[in-house]
Amino acid sequence: MALASYACGSYVTGLFHGASARLGGLWSVVSGIVVLQATRGTTLSSAWLRVLGTLTGSIIAAAYLSLLRFTAVGMAACIFGTVLLCHAARIPDHARLAALTVAVVMVLSSENPGLSPVVSAALRFVESCIGTALAVVAVLVTPETPERRT
Repeated sequence: MALASYACGSYVTGLFHGASARLGGLWSVVSGIVVLQATRGTTLSSAWLRVLGTLTGSIIAAAYLSLLRFTAVGMAACIFGTVLLCHAARIPDHARLAALTVAVVMVLSSENPGLSPVVSAALRFVESCIGTALAVVAVLVTPETPERRT
């Protein structure tokens, strides 16, 4: 799963922004590892948290960076706002992954100033979806044992 996530993530990102292709592969691997759980049911639940949390964080980071430059204080404020938004929307389980995504999108965007913040956020979202999807496939094709049943 890790090799496939890295290969797919870096390939897809490379199609749009070669300079961050390896980081795209890394983000896919991280997403897949975060999603993998002990059972199929918890992996599927974790996958939805990952996708929705990443989408939330990507939107918030892209919106901020479309208006303002990256600063550490701005990143911290976005992370804080993201966590508050997730709690207010009654999706507190998404807050961790949304906050993590805000940090990744903002830092990687600041390292690649020629890349549009919206494109950068979209790439991070797609990379996360790649890793998540491959983790789900891995758990679905692995034979189920009695202790792994949900």
